[in-house]
Amino acid sequence: MLLQVRNLNCGYGSLEVVHGASLHVCAGEIVGLLGANGAGKTTLLKAIIGLLPPWAGEVFINGRPTAGQPAWRSLSNSTVLVPEGKMIFADMTVRENLLIGGYHNPDRALQMETVLDRFPRLRERLQQVAGTLSGGEQQMLALGRALMARPRLLLLDEPSMGLAPLLVKEVFAEILKMKDLGLTVLLVEQNAIATLQIADRAYIMETGEIILEGAAADFAHNPEVKRAYLGKGGQEAGPSPPLATHPSLLPHEHL
Repeated sequence: MLLQVRNLNCGYGSLEVVHGASLHVCAGEIVGLLGANGAGKTTLLKAIIGLLPPWAGEVFINGRPTAGQPAWRSLSNSTVLVPEGKMIFADMTVRENLLIGGYHNPDRALQMETVLDRFPRLRERLQQVAGTLSGGEQQMLALGRALMARPRLLLLDEPSMGLAPLLVKEVFAEILKMKDLGLTVLLVEQNAIATLQIADRAYIMETGEIILEGAAADFAHNPEVKRAYLGKGGQEAGPSPPLATHPSLLPHEHL
């Protein structure tokens, strides 16, 4: 498996946010990590990428432990995080943003063409200041900048946040196409319905713990799980469903 997280604890200051989290992502998968605001999803991503030191537990990328490595070493593991809120360099041009993403890639000129072929709107706006792009274009730029590093593992944190429904469909379509590039994706999202439509598997995180794991199709088509976790608008909400009636969806501690 490309990513393995074992019994991870982490947090901020004296506050532990993530409690004993374990998950795995196999090469070529899109895996969703679902949960309400404050569930600990972003904190877990930061620990995986090295922005937060784990208090306990282990992270392995491509079979190698990452404990004690700074975040910039994630590039040597072919892992890139697209953070919540895009975090583009608003005062720089689209081209400059992309070049920064490919800074450590010796073939960045060739990769630039690959990225621009994937996102033709970015080609049209290469010399435009990134902060003047629309919200959807900025998200495409954030994805394109990540692809400039030629990652194998892409960590996406709320890529649909703040986008209109039509743009959300475009973004999720692009994420699905990333499988064609041989990418593996761990997708943190509150838009559970859209996530389950493109994911192979999914985890549900609640108050810092991963409590449920299963095939995305089982989550999406099980009426009790939909009612308990997905709600009417596709957001996670409510208490856990009666798991004993759902053998295909396993309580995480049983795995």
